Amino acid sequence: MINLKNVRKFYGALEVIKGVDITVEDGEFAVFVGPSGCGKSTLLRMIAGLEGIDEGDLILNGQRINDVPPDKRGIAMVFQSYALYPHMTVAENIGFSLSLKKVPEAEIRKQVEGVAEILQLTDYLDRRPAALSGGQRQRVAIGRAIIKKPSLILFDEPLSNLDSALRVQMRAELQRLHRELKATVVYVTHDQVEAMTMADRIVVLNKGTVAQQGAPMSLYHQPENEFVATFIGSPKMNVIPATATRQAGRIALDSPIGLRMDMPDAASVPQGEVRLGVRPEHLKIVGEGQGNFNAEVAIVERLGVETYITVGTTQDPIIVRADGDIAVRPGDRVSLAADPAACHLFDASGRVIRSANLS
Repeated sequence: MINLKNVRKFYGALEVIKGVDITVEDGEFAVFVGPSGCGKSTLLRMIAGLEGIDEGDLILNGQRINDVPPDKRGIAMVFQSYALYPHMTVAENIGFSLSLKKVPEAEIRKQVEGVAEILQLTDYLDRRPAALSGGQRQRVAIGRAIIKKPSLILFDEPLSNLDSALRVQMRAELQRLHRELKATVVYVTHDQVEAMTMADRIVVLNKGTVAQQGAPMSLYHQPENEFVATFIGSPKMNVIPATATRQAGRIALDSPIGLRMDMPDAASVPQGEVRLGVRPEHLKIVGEGQGNFNAEVAIVERLGVETYITVGTTQDPIIVRADGDIAVRPGDRVSLAADPAACHLFDASGRVIRSANLS
């Protein structure tokens, strides 16, 4: 179990980690996600002991480890670069840490073979890294980490160097590995698809602070702010500027794009400028005059089972997720309807003031 309590990090006068509080439970697969420069890799390196903590506490299994050297923390780390020794075989790379500890050769071979079986590398133990694919090299790097039998494994964007097909395969393998090892995992990525598909808990970081943390679908359906709402989900949530007016037990929304819609009244919704959030799957193409607004189709992206339709201008595009065989072409005028129960409202600062009610 990991606890980060009011952790701060400075580089000179620049504060890059700004009082972060995060808890990762024993055995969880936690993903730190956010855009470049948000502090996620710095946090991971602080947990590993590769970066110092200027303020706050890092607690591992009830023990404060701020000043414990990296090699004494019982933590394994897998980096973005494979960093394999090119002159060593797969078996020698995986077992290198045991060799440094003077473990007997027979015991090293036994442990290496056990790790290779888990990672499906048994047939490659006598090969050198140059003879392996990218996915196989990444598995060797993982094997080198898990042979230490760590209770905590840290991954720093380990799939960034792989092509899209290999990334999908490795995501599945990492989830399987987590189930088999029952270790706690902290995984850093900028890719929210990796976060959504792999995590028990997602921590969304923004400019050195925690924007929100929780289960993947909780963040998807109940974002606490506009940043999380637009970062989690692919395609991202549409956000439309609007003016809210309270009228006879309802909230009337009017937008410069021509959108008009009513929502149930809520005391939390102020009158005036708001931002309407609606996910692409909650916008529907309907018959003329039955929607909340009309728009011209700009782009149609057919993916087979579903089609993404972009309407509006390139500066303010709105994306609709529709059936794969929908009969729509660029240049068509369509009428779009939004489900009020599935819509979010944010204030000017980006704080949520009304969440969707999909129950």
